Amino acid sequence: MIVIGITGSIASGKTTVSKLCAEKKYPLFNADLVVKKLYKDSKFVNKLIKTFKLNSKENIKKQIKILIEKNKSKFIVLESIIHPLVRREMNNFLKRKANLLILEIPLLIENKLSKYFNKIIFVHARKELRLKRYLKRNNDQKIFETLNKKQISAAVKKKACDLTINNNYSLAILKRNVKKFMKKYE
Repeated sequence: MIVIGITGSIASGKTTVSKLCAEKKYPLFNADLVVKKLYKDSKFVNKLIKTFKLNSKENIKKQIKILIEKNKSKFIVLESIIHPLVRREMNNFLKRKANLLILEIPLLIENKLSKYFNKIIFVHARKELRLKRYLKRNNDQKIFETLNKKQISAAVKKKACDLTINNNYSLAILKRNVKKFMKKYE
């Protein structure tokens, strides 16, 4: 079994690359989707309410974003709650029987998860382009900057990865580059 990890900076195009690699042929794990599901889980939400002393169950993410903007150390607390849960889901996914598994994990390098992968792809895009993509999804520039600072530099990530796929150009070029990489494993 070959396990491919896909990582990159915020809004670099990791999900697009992951989907192109999987092409509905290979199992795909998306850490961000696991987090999204967590926010729909009442036990998880109640833990956040208790931990961060939130007022209500309404707009949990928005309340936490405001807290993080005021106090960056709250982000570390949030990660200490989320990361073990995502790691558990990742470990369950890795038990699947398949020739090839693809995992999209934004903080793969930061969380020292390299040992789980045969190959790691770094999806790279210029910061200005990433910010533009992030804002297009109705997100806030302050949050982008906070999240971007939490990640290690692109230069360091590139060195830790087996391959860098550049996502500064068209979707057609991106598709061609992903297809070229995936041919080695099909």
